[in-house]
Amino acid sequence: MSQNKLICQDVWKLYGRGASRLFRDHAGAPSLDSILSAGLTPAVRAANLEIRVGEIFVIMGLSGSGKSTLVRCMSRLIEPTHGALLFEGRDLRSMSSREMISLRRHKLGMVFQHFALLPHLSVMQNVAFPLAVQGMDRQQREQRAADVIKLVGLDGREQYLPAQLSGGQQQRVGIARSLAVEPELWFLDEPFSALDPLIRREMQDEFLRLQASLQKTIVFITHDFDEAIRLADRIAIMKDGAIIQVATPEELVKRPADDYVREFTRYIPREKVTTIASIMSAVADAEGTSGASLPGVAVNTNGLFVDASSKVADVARAIIESEQPVPVLNDRQQLVGHVHRQQVLDLLIEGLPE
Repeated sequence: MSQNKLICQDVWKLYGRGASRLFRDHAGAPSLDSILSAGLTPAVRAANLEIRVGEIFVIMGLSGSGKSTLVRCMSRLIEPTHGALLFEGRDLRSMSSREMISLRRHKLGMVFQHFALLPHLSVMQNVAFPLAVQGMDRQQREQRAADVIKLVGLDGREQYLPAQLSGGQQQRVGIARSLAVEPELWFLDEPFSALDPLIRREMQDEFLRLQASLQKTIVFITHDFDEAIRLADRIAIMKDGAIIQVATPEELVKRPADDYVREFTRYIPREKVTTIASIMSAVADAEGTSGASLPGVAVNTNGLFVDASSKVADVARAIIESEQPVPVLNDRQQLVGHVHRQQVLDLLIEGLPE
């Protein structure tokens, strides 16, 4: 089982006078009706989450669902009304202001929808700024800044001012600035929502490339389900401050917890979330078997293989065009099954509107 980087235990955030008294009067579990009757705003209600090391965990919901408030509670930019926030086993709520400042400077990274770049500073200076706050010497911080500027594809623009950059480039500077401190936990609150669709897609590609290289633990906020299923390992859906369901994108679409989640995911094509592993014919024993030796299935003469974790939409054309079953390999390059064109076609037909 994966180690958890951050655990939220019964986290609440209520706005308005008398929130603490309401908790006492209702034994720490006030109903939504009692909260509203007291004239309070329930931004987050009884949130329980486990964020695993190295995963992209997406929190999504409609405007006002509480997703941004929850993320700000996770980093204690907003103080929760109730609950515990365990970062590497220690409750953030027990930390002093000085300890939290140090944690944010060295272990937590944050990127928000608005880039908040310092307009009078160059790209290099913006990216190096948090390192200067840490007290790092100039040569060291500029070398680190240069490394992350190259990582996000902005080398050659180190001396540009923010006004000389496109929106997508400015967002890359914001991401580079956040990465410069080498965060262990990275919060991103709708970082691409202000970008036009083409640039947004490019930034998603860039984000996935960075994650493949860096393997950060990421909490990503979005209201766009297409973006969520493209990026997420797991998704939490929120409504009225409460978490309705936590699952993989595929589980959300195939096994929604209630009518709200079902409606939320209604128009998502199944092939976009379904993995090859879900539709393949499995090989009984894949231990020690590699793509060079394929017992139980004819070798595809085109030399075609697909990963078990691949989304059907990404490999459907190649499988449909293949006259033979296509071998399926796991992340250790071991044979785990094979997939036929008919299995792909059945899924595509199943997802057609009635």
